[in-house]
Amino acid sequence: MRLRCAALHRPFFLAGGVLAATAAPVSSQDVVTLSVEENFRREPNGVVLARLGEGASLRLLGTEGNWTQVEVEGWVWLRSLQSSEEPDFELVVSESGGENIRAGPSGPILGVLEAGVLLEELGRDPAWARVARVGWIWSESLTDPAPRESEPLGSITMSPPSSRTPSSPAARAPDNFSSFAGGGPILTSPDGDTLGMMRPSGEVEVLGREGNWARVRLEGWMWMPESTPEVVDREGAEAGAVEVLDPEALMSSPGQYVGRVVSWTVQFISVERAEAVRTDFFEGEPFLLARFGGAGGPFVYVAVPTARLSEVEGLVPLETMSVTGRVRTGASQLTGAPIIDLIDIDRSREDE
Repeated sequence: MRLRCAALHRPFFLAGGVLAATAAPVSSQDVVTLSVEENFRREPNGVVLARLGEGASLRLLGTEGNWTQVEVEGWVWLRSLQSSEEPDFELVVSESGGENIRAGPSGPILGVLEAGVLLEELGRDPAWARVARVGWIWSESLTDPAPRESEPLGSITMSPPSSRTPSSPAARAPDNFSSFAGGGPILTSPDGDTLGMMRPSGEVEVLGREGNWARVRLEGWMWMPESTPEVVDREGAEAGAVEVLDPEALMSSPGQYVGRVVSWTVQFISVERAEAVRTDFFEGEPFLLARFGGAGGPFVYVAVPTARLSEVEGLVPLETMSVTGRVRTGASQLTGAPIIDLIDIDRSREDE
């Protein structure tokens, strides 16, 4: 039985094997290993070609900013492939739901290729094709190769949440805080890149749920000298001593500023609910449609946790305010406008 998963819904982590058993040998200096399950993209922050599993070994080709170019090699079932008309690729994934790429014929699963992905053919087995594809991985998700003796090659593991144990019941609602025994990656979105890793038994605030996915907030402290003024906390934004990282900068390099906190003056237009076509949101997720800087400025989106809808229900169309938020993406897939996750709203700058 073949295993498939869609790029938008991945309810488990793949502890994938290495490619050395079937791929051409490479030196240790040429190989990197995925520390978490991650998107494999056509270009930095570009179209997702596949989801590759934790532990997969990849050939290192180069780096560009926060991205690393790699090559993945493996085996794909021939009945899920067709000949390609593209001159640089011999095969294309024809299965509508995507297809597994494996370490060998019927071997451990390395990841899941998206439908329509073009592949270079390296060889064949009676029912399998050995393929390769070059793409890009978020660099923070890569480490030097290291054997994983505690897990068998290609095994599938899950990290179920433990009992909820809020650290301060008087100050925190138990239903909103969860502690996860196994830890795991925190992503920019269900199909996004890795933003950071939560340690085992770390506690996060749950802002909303979509199926097996939860939007979470993690608060803490990090060393950040004042040489990076565009990254601020709420107090810094309210004091006005903030240099704005504007939407143009975000859109010019969509993946570079993911996770940064920004403070913007915007003109509010309306509260909207995301349709299914807006893949950077959960379907039905509320967000503010606004213009950066006021009338005539570029459009921006401010995602609002469902639990905080009451804070925005009284907003008046065309009023000006300050919003503080964390960058979800510098350029949304549908319109190219940046999306930030709401942290705070200050209406004191409302035009009189």
